[in-house]
Amino acid sequence: MKSLCLLLSTMLLVCCLPVSVNAINLSAQYACVMDAQTGRVLYEKNAYEPHSMASTTKIMTALLALENTSQNETVTVSSHAAGTEGSSIYLKTGEVLPMEDLLYGLMLESGNDAAIAIAEHVGGSVEHFADMMTKRAHEIGAKNTQFKNPNGLDEDGHFTTAYDLALITRTALLNPRFVEIVSTKQKSVPVSETSIARSFYNHNKLLSLYPGCIGVKTGFTKKTGRCLVSAARRDHVTAICVTLNAPNDWNDHKVMLDYAFSCIEARPLVLHDMVLKTIPIKNANIKAMDLLATEDFYFPFTEEEGLSKIKLDYLIPTPPALPITAGTPMGRLRIFYDEQLIEEMDLVAGIDAVYTPTPKLNIWENFCKIWLKFQER
Repeated sequence: MKSLCLLLSTMLLVCCLPVSVNAINLSAQYACVMDAQTGRVLYEKNAYEPHSMASTTKIMTALLALENTSQNETVTVSSHAAGTEGSSIYLKTGEVLPMEDLLYGLMLESGNDAAIAIAEHVGGSVEHFADMMTKRAHEIGAKNTQFKNPNGLDEDGHFTTAYDLALITRTALLNPRFVEIVSTKQKSVPVSETSIARSFYNHNKLLSLYPGCIGVKTGFTKKTGRCLVSAARRDHVTAICVTLNAPNDWNDHKVMLDYAFSCIEARPLVLHDMVLKTIPIKNANIKAMDLLATEDFYFPFTEEEGLSKIKLDYLIPTPPALPITAGTPMGRLRIFYDEQLIEEMDLVAGIDAVYTPTPKLNIWENFCKIWLKFQER
């Protein structure tokens, strides 16, 4: 069994040295670099100032669709959706497609028509869906964001901030289906009785240019400029980068991601099979039970913070029912960073425990027990 105290003591001695913020030279007017696990901002440039966001809007469109529909759900395309201007996957009025196919068309080809079809299906109308998008953004903490449409076409009152867009992306990355979609380079959709065959190609060049990149979304209008949201994983660290109005966005994001991975370093906070808690056991063949972690958990530390904002909370029902088999779930560990829940895992029994009744004492044994206690006074 690995010792939690020993591991934490070792971790306190190991810190990474952050790169100077002055080392970052960006073309972007607005930028934000965020640690996905904690939401910490590692770098920002006008990150809290509102600006339109073009097709990076579709991150929220996809998130709402994933949260409000099933994987096998189908969508019937309206004439309104089929006639949408701009980038398109060439939907036809009356065509019926799986929601999953629309999501690939939305995030890889940036289909504005797919966005409208999704919005009408999920929200009943584009206007109501836009209200849902704004409400969900505010729930996430993106308070300076307002949506007027699901595709990002320029419209009065349609805006976000680089920081808010990073927060929205952080939430979206918690959804495995979202990650699978945005990290896909090419997707072929076969012909069906209700839809034509299509091939979608991801426009995010960072998937090929930057090792560990997992998406996320490009965007552009003449009014807004080039917009890009990217995310990459390396050594248990996931970094999110956002730029708005960035003429040289591909290079900006390579610089920003390099910066993120240079200034934070993930260290093991919990390891699989580590003893995290010991609880008493009554009427059993053992007096105490070690509870073990069921997975590894790495935390991205900075030199300034160390462990100061981390809290471990144990949820363990008592008393445990016997018999207990090694590996049986015995409770939960919750890990908080700055009062925010960032991880939860099962705690399991380290060994078997069986019921062992306490033997009854006869009259003479009871007398001797009482006598010994009296003598000890």
